[in-house]
Amino acid sequence: MSNIPPLDLARQYKLIAEDVSVAVEDILASGRYIGGSVVESFEQQFAAYVGVKECVGCNSGTDALYLALRALQIGTGDEVITTPFTFFATSEVISAVGAKPVFVDIDPEMFNLDINQITSAITERTKAIIPVHLFGQPMDMTAVMDLAQSHNLFVIEDVAQATGARWGEQRVGSFGHIGCFSFFPTKNLGGFGDGGACTTSDSAIAASMRMLKEHGSRRRYIHEEIGINSRLDALQAAILQIKLTHLDTWNEQRRKVAENYHRLLKPISGIVTPQEIHGSRSVWNQYTIRIVSQQTDADSLGAKRDAVRNSLEQAGVSSMIYYPLPLHLQPVYQDLGYQVGQLPASEQICHEVLSLPMFPELTLEEQEQVVYALKDCLG
Repeated sequence: MSNIPPLDLARQYKLIAEDVSVAVEDILASGRYIGGSVVESFEQQFAAYVGVKECVGCNSGTDALYLALRALQIGTGDEVITTPFTFFATSEVISAVGAKPVFVDIDPEMFNLDINQITSAITERTKAIIPVHLFGQPMDMTAVMDLAQSHNLFVIEDVAQATGARWGEQRVGSFGHIGCFSFFPTKNLGGFGDGGACTTSDSAIAASMRMLKEHGSRRRYIHEEIGINSRLDALQAAILQIKLTHLDTWNEQRRKVAENYHRLLKPISGIVTPQEIHGSRSVWNQYTIRIVSQQTDADSLGAKRDAVRNSLEQAGVSSMIYYPLPLHLQPVYQDLGYQVGQLPASEQICHEVLSLPMFPELTLEEQEQVVYALKDCLG
């Protein structure tokens, strides 16, 4: 019995180590570490991969979302609809530009925004929707774009966890006005540090984002707006170029791991396994199950899930909780006026979710060990 981590980046590195070493040495020898032809080449390749005309590399997925909002001139007095069940950065950037995040509850089966609840949250101040393709599972982007068009709203796709995923025959990040990607090491396409990108087919939007990420400057020392310093390093671009050539293979391996989990977990009661929405092709950044509990009092919520996680850890299986507290109940958002029970699906899910080990190189034997340990601790 071996210890099984939630992910193992070292295994992936071994597959590409030689190519990475050559690429890194070339960058170091070139003396060009910020910008340059390697970054431009990666941007072109990534735009083609996603299926858009433009890609703007930046420092992180958080910066990508911030640049998107700024480029669309969303700010003070505006409202942006998004999900309360995601990483904090999604709403943080809305607040950072001076706008107000408006949270809409999720579909508990898919973990993403409930498309049927968005309309009631739209007001005269609503300027955009940020759908999050959580855990690698795409939203119904046909419905999102139809809704946005009917209300004249911008759509900014948060694709941080879903690089390569498809809705229909089209990759996510190509539907909205802007797609925002993270290249954090744990993502399906991850660098060896921070990194991010925005994708769009609108050249004016792309030009605005390029200006904003360079201190609001198109020409050196001439500043048109207050921007930020957000560049994708050449070293990261070189590594991402190599990994991009493997991404579809790795995503297919993730899908195989998910299929194995579906099969192995089917006989176990007391859990709900994630499902792929019809019309989508998930890339399974996480394989997140729900530990079902009959407890209803506040003090006991999440107790069963936490006990299962502790038991798995003792059995040598590491797991993760994404996310233990929904965004609308975060301390920083108390002034927005949300109350406990207002977004019930999101609140319930936060007490039930548990992400099992998931990475392309995870073996069937390791998965069987995970499932055996899970079955054992569930009794």
